[in-house]
Amino acid sequence: MSIAVVETLEQACDLVATADLDKLCFAANTLRREIHGEQFDLCSIINARSGKCSEDCKYCAQSSHHNTDIQRYGQIDTAVALGQARENDGHGVKRLSLVTAGRSLQPQQLSRMEEIYVAMAAETELKFCASMGFLTNESASQLYSYGVRRYHCNLEACREFFPFICSTHSWQEKVATLKIARAAGMDLCSGGIIGMGETEKQRLQLAFELRDLAVLSIPLNILSPIPNTPLADVPPISLDEVLRCVAMFRLINPQAVIRIAGGRGRFTDAQYRFFAAGANGAIVGDYLTTMGSGVEKDLKALKKLGFQLP
Repeated sequence: MSIAVVETLEQACDLVATADLDKLCFAANTLRREIHGEQFDLCSIINARSGKCSEDCKYCAQSSHHNTDIQRYGQIDTAVALGQARENDGHGVKRLSLVTAGRSLQPQQLSRMEEIYVAMAAETELKFCASMGFLTNESASQLYSYGVRRYHCNLEACREFFPFICSTHSWQEKVATLKIARAAGMDLCSGGIIGMGETEKQRLQLAFELRDLAVLSIPLNILSPIPNTPLADVPPISLDEVLRCVAMFRLINPQAVIRIAGGRGRFTDAQYRFFAAGANGAIVGDYLTTMGSGVEKDLKALKKLGFQLP
């Protein structure tokens, strides 16, 4: 098949319905190589504030609406965060995000994050991100002053499907926070979770919504059903479905880093096929409430695929 950027939702739906999967993945990976070469983008996250979230997102173990068995704490100790940052820096990870549960941080809570960012900046070469819920102009400026240069706020699902997974906030509020972050000087990281019961067309809609927002770091998570959450019994999506989604996100968002994130470990070694289907980034290490792949294992597999890594 010819290699071309997919410009419309209609084109995308036709392509995903008719294209041979292997050819689709090859085309997406060829486009990735033409635009990005063999550069690979590694990042990691620290669960800086865990649990007791007021929001009712149906997939999330940290929501206070669901009776889940997770560790809960108000703020990670600076020394613990610094240890994780040093470890990531030692593996050649370039970027690290502090992630906090909750709708947003109160001003005094946000102020306490400065100590962690200052400590990490003094002892590592990492670039810094934040994922701290909804922003105001003031909180965005505050994060920028701490050295944060990228803000993460997943859309999670397309505008059409979003009301089925959360009722305590809206898709539009997420978009507003992304725009506030950009206005404060930060670039954007936003993606979603696939396998929550959405249709294939709705996954494509999400890809176009991210393109319209000019997001250049797009994490794709695969649902890891958590016991006692409303999505606990959602049937898992197949490897082929994920591969098709990764390839289409590349063809719709050619300039972006398509970053494979949570849930990939379920596919064991087959997960590395995602990086031959157009993806060129990953969140490495553990995730918020689920285990990730080992960093060394990831690096070895990605180098074998031809990517340039530390």
